Amino acid sequence: MSDNTPFYVTTPIYYVNDKPHIGHAYTTMLADTLARSHRLLGHDTWFLTGSDEHGQKVQEAAAARGVPAQAHVDEMVLRFQELWERLEITHDDFIRTTDPRHTKVVQDILQDLYDRGEIYQAEYDGLYDVRSETFITEKDLPDGSSLANLPDHVKVIQETNYFFRMSNYQEWLIQYIEDNPEFIQPDFRRNETLGFLRKELSDLCISRPKARLSWGIELPFDPEFVTYVWFDALVNYISAVGYKSDDAQFARRWPVQVHLIGKDILTTHTVYWPTMLKAMGVAMPKTIFAHGWWLSGRDKMSKSTGNVVNPLDYADRFGVDALRYFLIAEMNLGQDASFTEEVFIKRYNSDLANDLGNLTSRVLKMVHTHCDAKVPKGPTALASGSEEAALWTHVQQAVEQMDHQVRSMRPDLGVAAVMTAIREANKYIGARAPWKQAKEDDKQPLYDTLYVALEALRVCSALLYPVMPAKMTALRNQIGAGEALPVVEDLRKYGQLAVGTSLPESEGLFPRHQKPKPAPEAAPKADPKEKAPAAEQVVTLDEIGIDDFFKAKLKTAVVREAEKVEGADKLLKLQLDVGGESRQIVAGIAQHYSPEDVVGKTIVIVSNLKPATIRGIESRGMLLAASKGKQLTLVTVDADEFPSGAKVG
Repeated sequence: MSDNTPFYVTTPIYYVNDKPHIGHAYTTMLADTLARSHRLLGHDTWFLTGSDEHGQKVQEAAAARGVPAQAHVDEMVLRFQELWERLEITHDDFIRTTDPRHTKVVQDILQDLYDRGEIYQAEYDGLYDVRSETFITEKDLPDGSSLANLPDHVKVIQETNYFFRMSNYQEWLIQYIEDNPEFIQPDFRRNETLGFLRKELSDLCISRPKARLSWGIELPFDPEFVTYVWFDALVNYISAVGYKSDDAQFARRWPVQVHLIGKDILTTHTVYWPTMLKAMGVAMPKTIFAHGWWLSGRDKMSKSTGNVVNPLDYADRFGVDALRYFLIAEMNLGQDASFTEEVFIKRYNSDLANDLGNLTSRVLKMVHTHCDAKVPKGPTALASGSEEAALWTHVQQAVEQMDHQVRSMRPDLGVAAVMTAIREANKYIGARAPWKQAKEDDKQPLYDTLYVALEALRVCSALLYPVMPAKMTALRNQIGAGEALPVVEDLRKYGQLAVGTSLPESEGLFPRHQKPKPAPEAAPKADPKEKAPAAEQVVTLDEIGIDDFFKAKLKTAVVREAEKVEGADKLLKLQLDVGGESRQIVAGIAQHYSPEDVVGKTIVIVSNLKPATIRGIESRGMLLAASKGKQLTLVTVDADEFPSGAKVG
């Protein structure tokens, strides 16, 4: 049921000099999925993202371009803002650390902490990591480095700075984390932070002298210094929702329900940030959730190796919603996940093109052909023990799981539950065989089958809406549910599609994709000095080894639908059920079998044959048949003994 429970979710604010990559896109799409889900639940939702725009590297990049730092960040931030618009991100606010509203709050906090003795001035003599813009100790040096052999990005500096008394809160923070297990998630990240806190905690340097860095927020109590970028950046989570500027809004939004972060910024968010909040007298976030990294195969993505995935490339090729689906469905939140084109296409074709796409096209084609393109009148209630009731149970389990898993920060498991329901709907269609029911005089069984399948699609499309908003809106429109946002309360109610609703012309939502084939290598030029191979060197291909034979995977498949290919006398297009997977093949058997002859037969196919396009129709496999002269007979098996998907050979 809907309510007005507040839900505030944030992403990290992204460093403005970075080029947006798949890691940025994932965190933001995940936050967007959570926000959309909670909005559907009727929760008072607020979704914040933004950009981190101060620091040494920004200053240096602007100088190298010969432009003022502010002009530089004004230009760079557009890359993120335009990408979020392209990826259909529905953030409620985009904060920039150069915004006056943010600058004022940071300075107010600094002045308050300084006045209360939480910030003090001291000399620093030690190591400074230019790359990360942080002070480090010898133990933080990379392997193989030492004080006598420092890497290029580490310098020894001596300067006066201001420090936040972070060490005062070490014991308090350890106790708070142990008392509040939901504070840092997943559990192993909580243990990682506790391990860090078991060592002596230093005070945090929160300033940089203007002589070295001028691009930052000036300390209100000393104009010769600017604020350290992390002390500045972390404050965005409260400056954006009214801290020290709008008490009513701040009381409404804070504490945040979820800070979504990457595991690489765990310490800043689980040590720096809570100690800052404690010193300020502000309540702690409910949960700081650190997700894993996207890997390129098994390797970490990095600019130096050139294996960084550009999210726009995939959005342009496969569609924004397909990219959103893959990122949410593929990563077990908290663990690393692999992003390769092969993995992407495999999940896309399996889940979206085959399971969801085929279910949608099969059902809608039957409705348009046999129900005058209108929602048919189905059963008003589902009989206990019936196939319809069993399917509805699977659909309701998906409703329960999606709700539970979104709240548990496991949207991948929620998506998996929905896909299970969709596969059950495909099995239901296979078992009910509406193409056979359409041939009967009594059409009510056909109408019952199609209506129940449409209802399953209605619920599943609503559950997937936060993940794929555009595609699921299109699907809901095609099945007669309209383009309005799904109503959560209706997901547990059967029979919400209005009988007689005219359905628009359906379009394929998820066309299959194949990985582009590499360009063929040029054949090496023959060396005229080489002699032609002797006749006895020629090898015949009449015999193959057992390993070659087993490269072909043979499976049983049930023919669910069949129709002639227009303009081709010899071809039939078959829709198959292969162990619950929907598959289409084109076979040259039309001169020997009519479509009615083959529907319901359990045949044998080569299941791992590369897809081919025949007369503009994709064919995924090849059936086996015996031929002699002009005679041809399909290779079939007993369906009672060998169900679809059974291995042959």
